[in-house]
Amino acid sequence: MTHPPQPRASLARRMGLIAAGWISVLLLGGGIALERTLTSQVEANFDEQLDYQLTAMIASAEIDASGEVWFYRTLGDQRFLEPGSGLYWQISGGNYEPWPSRSLWDRTLKLQGMDAKAGHFDSDVHVYDSDQFAGEPLRIAERTVILPGSETRWTFAVASATEQMDAQVSRVRLILIWSFAVLGLGLLLMALMQVRYGLSPLRRVRAAIQNLRTTGAGRITEPLPLEVQPLVDELNALLEHSEHQAEEARRHAGNLAHALKTPLTVLTNAATARAPDLGEAVMRETRTMQRHVDHHLARARAVGRRAVGHARTNVRDSAEAVRRAVERLYPEGRLDIAGGRDAMVSLERQDLDELLGNLIENAAKYGGGSVFVTIDPDEAEAPQDPGMCLIWVEDDGTGIPEAERVRIFDRGARLDTGKPGTGLGLAIVRDVAEIYGGSVTLGTSEDLGGLLVELRLPRAS
Repeated sequence: MTHPPQPRASLARRMGLIAAGWISVLLLGGGIALERTLTSQVEANFDEQLDYQLTAMIASAEIDASGEVWFYRTLGDQRFLEPGSGLYWQISGGNYEPWPSRSLWDRTLKLQGMDAKAGHFDSDVHVYDSDQFAGEPLRIAERTVILPGSETRWTFAVASATEQMDAQVSRVRLILIWSFAVLGLGLLLMALMQVRYGLSPLRRVRAAIQNLRTTGAGRITEPLPLEVQPLVDELNALLEHSEHQAEEARRHAGNLAHALKTPLTVLTNAATARAPDLGEAVMRETRTMQRHVDHHLARARAVGRRAVGHARTNVRDSAEAVRRAVERLYPEGRLDIAGGRDAMVSLERQDLDELLGNLIENAAKYGGGSVFVTIDPDEAEAPQDPGMCLIWVEDDGTGIPEAERVRIFDRGARLDTGKPGTGLGLAIVRDVAEIYGGSVTLGTSEDLGGLLVELRLPRAS
């Protein structure tokens, strides 16, 4: 027992997941980059303040008579005077005791610039973090200079507690988290709305198809967006093709029923009347019914193969195969094939063999013994249609009078009843050619004097 295929994930869900994934990735990446940028900017601003304080210290420093450093002007920030304020300075150098700010009270900064053994002297500002004070992380900016009037290397340092900077960084991060969360939610809602609105034409197509099924309408006529319209056009073309196929089937069934009705009526009447020639009547009428059945089966096979898809068949290969078969049936005749070897037509090989087989066999049977097949004659001999392949089948027989060239295509129509046949060959050729979009016409051969059959078939792209 076969089960219907399970539907896969919906387009809306796929598009929503893709949008959510990309929004998450982009916001996460952008948020991290922006957080690092803003955090670095906060730290840079903090370091600039330390650098400013340090520069002011160095600019206000002088060497007194005892060789120590003193400030000839007071530093402007009041926090340097408040013990434990979180803002400190210190000057160290040589064998002199470190000179701390009043805010340090009884504490001393451990400076990297005093590591003389490691040769660590900062001629430029050096900023680093320090946790030397328990519970009070510091950020220290220091610089080693030689003041006028002294050969001692003095290390000036300004330290500030990072609590304020850490608070600013936390605020920035919190603002970014909430901002990006709201932005991500908004983008996700917008994406979902876009998916719903963007896929609404598909729901309209579904409703239109349901309307076709419930109301019996033949086409989808509702105007739809440009992206969906090709799908609707293909669907309408499929509906038209299906209608055409159904109409073909109904017409074939009606034609076959009509064709079989008369022979069945004759047989019924003969059997009812107990006619003495009942056996002959049965044989005659069953042959007639067989011809009709063969004819409609040939059409049905051609229609079925045509519906499968576009085929490609080499005309020369099919003609050569038919010639080999006909030459075995009529070994005394002559059959020549000329023209293009690369001509390709959009027919199934079986149908092309049946077309050429009927035409070539008829030419060999009813002609004078010579048959000439030309594939894609020269432009000078016949006008060419780039989309159609022209095939000539000529013989040297008596031909067909112009007045009979229309009737000869009727089912069972025969002009020469002295030779065996069903009278269906040309009718099958016409019907199969028309099924594929081709045509067949009759004329007179200028070279051989007999019948000229012009078969036009769609050229394969």
